[in-house]
Amino acid sequence: MRKTILLVSGLLFSVSTQAQILDVIKSTVKDKTGIDLNTPVKGTTTSTTPTKTSTKTSPINLGSLTSTQISLGLKEALSMGVREGVKKLGVTDGFLKNEAVKILMPEKLRKVDATLRSVGLGSLADQGVKLLNRAAEDAVTEATPIFTSAITSMTITDAKNILLGNDNAATNYLQGKTQSQLFTAFEPKVKASLGKVGADSVWKSLISKYNMLTGQAVTTDLNEYVTTETINGVFKMVADKESGIRNTPTMRTTSILQKVFGAQDSK
Repeated sequence: MRKTILLVSGLLFSVSTQAQILDVIKSTVKDKTGIDLNTPVKGTTTSTTPTKTSTKTSPINLGSLTSTQISLGLKEALSMGVREGVKKLGVTDGFLKNEAVKILMPEKLRKVDATLRSVGLGSLADQGVKLLNRAAEDAVTEATPIFTSAITSMTITDAKNILLGNDNAATNYLQGKTQSQLFTAFEPKVKASLGKVGADSVWKSLISKYNMLTGQAVTTDLNEYVTTETINGVFKMVADKESGIRNTPTMRTTSILQKVFGAQDSK
């Protein structure tokens, strides 16, 4: 027992002595250099916990937006795209000189085009294509109210996901939901325009010459074809506008566009 007491005492004395010596060293260093060894050096840490690298990210903040507000913003972007798109398409060469929407010879009639050109009737084929585009340019001027009605009556069931989707997510949604009703409403306009610009008579002559040359009986529904291509042309312009609004803040010219699409900037 006595040996144990003496051993502990010796250890305590040793520790105490080391502490005193360390205090003397610290005091001497401070007097000579002004450096206080009791104060951690600035920028160092005694913690062994690894530090986390901070990355600045802007969280997507849709919390302040309701589904109704998002829906209104999406519809506003689509309506704006229709108005501006129709304005650009509904002029001379609006379709014909725009390679993104130009209406070409119907696929099933490509052989008609090739045959007529091979016998020196290329000008007739060119005239046929030109008049398809002229009919679209004439008909599309009446598209705005038809498209706008489809947009305003559309129920957007997943507005938040559409907002955070790709650059033309809203346009794709609109097309999927309204294509058939747009076709039904727009087809009479196209039919009238085909007659107005003389496309129907030129195509009758074009196909008649082909049938006479080949002994075939080719027919095609120009009205259906041009209606579909005209509607697709409008959707192409709407998609371009939607992409612009999503990616270019200066194109958000209304408060609802600024509020809704501003929330998706950090997606």
